[in-house]
Amino acid sequence: MAAADSILIFVLSLLVGTIGILAGARLVLDRDASFVNAAVTALIGAAAWAITSFFVGWIPILGVVLMLIIWVGVINWRYPGGWGSAAAIGFVAWIVAVGILYALAVVGFVTPDALGIPGV
Repeated sequence: MAAADSILIFVLSLLVGTIGILAGARLVLDRDASFVNAAVTALIGAAAWAITSFFVGWIPILGVVLMLIIWVGVINWRYPGGWGSAAAIGFVAWIVAVGILYALAVVGFVTPDALGIPGV
């Protein structure tokens, strides 16, 4: 049962992260962004966040800032437009993820946390 729960949480987290990044890319870049590219970005971003967290997450304030910079860096690497666009995509992704998770929590489907978007 625990393995099934873990798989469900992973899939849901990846889906929420993907939808958030996809919405951010479409809004900020004003073009049709691919679902697959958003999913790969969410997966790489979550892995980069986790690895960075392992190494520097324990450093107060600086650790979180470095983790966020790395995550935005992944978005910058995967999408055109530079660091400003990447930060805007990340911000929109975070807002969308919070909204989705809030809606799912209201109906009792999940607790409000996810791995695809940092800090959610």
